[in-house]
Amino acid sequence: MRTTVGIIGAGPAGLLLARLLHNAGIDSVVLESRDRAYVERRQRAGILEQGTVDVLREAGAGERMDREGLRHDGIELRFARRRHRVDFPALTGGRSVMVYAQTEVCKDLIALQLEEGGPLLFEAEALAVEGAGTHRPRVRFRHQGAEDVLECDYVVGCDGSWGVARAAVPDGRTFERTYPFGWLGILADVAPSHDELVYARHERGFALLSMRSPSVSRLYLQVPADTDADGWSDEEIWDELERRFETDDDWSLRRGPLTQKSVTPMRSYVHEPMRHGRLFLAGDAAHIVPPTGAKGLNLAVGDVVTFARALAHRTATGSDALLDAYSATCLRRVWQAERFSYDMTTLLHAAPGATPFEDRLQLARLERIASSRAAETDLAEAYTGFPMG
Repeated sequence: MRTTVGIIGAGPAGLLLARLLHNAGIDSVVLESRDRAYVERRQRAGILEQGTVDVLREAGAGERMDREGLRHDGIELRFARRRHRVDFPALTGGRSVMVYAQTEVCKDLIALQLEEGGPLLFEAEALAVEGAGTHRPRVRFRHQGAEDVLECDYVVGCDGSWGVARAAVPDGRTFERTYPFGWLGILADVAPSHDELVYARHERGFALLSMRSPSVSRLYLQVPADTDADGWSDEEIWDELERRFETDDDWSLRRGPLTQKSVTPMRSYVHEPMRHGRLFLAGDAAHIVPPTGAKGLNLAVGDVVTFARALAHRTATGSDALLDAYSATCLRRVWQAERFSYDMTTLLHAAPGATPFEDRLQLARLERIASSRAAETDLAEAYTGFPMG
């Protein structure tokens, strides 16, 4: 099998890249180790930055998102029983975010790819990337019980932090931080208790109120990293959420039946460079952020937009300049997102063993955001998204 771009992984990054390349007249093949049903139900991110929304629309993948997604013009910070709303459009010149689950993004892109795009092979396990340093890289993969080879001009690894793409980069440097806490996340069949996301700092730990739709709530509790989700009863989860979201007004938390609960670890990770020869890393294959800043999916989108533009530029001009700059271009955005995600995490979470001095510093930082337009603008600009490319 032969193609211009071999894409490993059919998450949002790989699927969007295939769509962008198709629209640019560049052929690709997507290899995904899981079946279609798994990809379409894999719960991950739910917040799309303004730039991601714009890219999906321009790619022809925004129709259902615009119909069913929830535009959010701000978030609420909650601390010391107080509430402070950050107004995104007022602070950023009109930018906002969209609540639209990664599962739905994948469904839309899969449907487009199967209808209009190149081959998308499910249950096709990539075994190795070979010859990345040559002009003819290859991906060995297993599909329908037999091994095959995909010969490419370029390979883009969108196969996550433990995939074969990153393993094929012979050298490089990694930067990592593991946090001593995680998020106990739930999905609940109940209307959200607030019309925008609520980020709550509480002495017992962080809590986040989010949603997947007008009738489905997504909520999180900070818990120790080794927590077993099944060790929490539904009632205990709701009780703890209620404590951490408490305010001095008459706001109340709606409760409903839980349909899912799991613990998400918290980790920051960057691999440099994001390229070796004709192998390019994108998304979680190159970087991971704690979910506090809602950056993971959006960073992956930035990576594939950068690659697609660079390859289209080479096709049009014959110049490799943008491809050669891929890693440096992406990493500028990646490190800003890492910085913002770290800032949000340390701002809102209760660190084990924190001193009273450190607790007061957290509150001082939140007070600064609530009282300074400049500090508030910095948060709003970062949350709604850094420039792509």
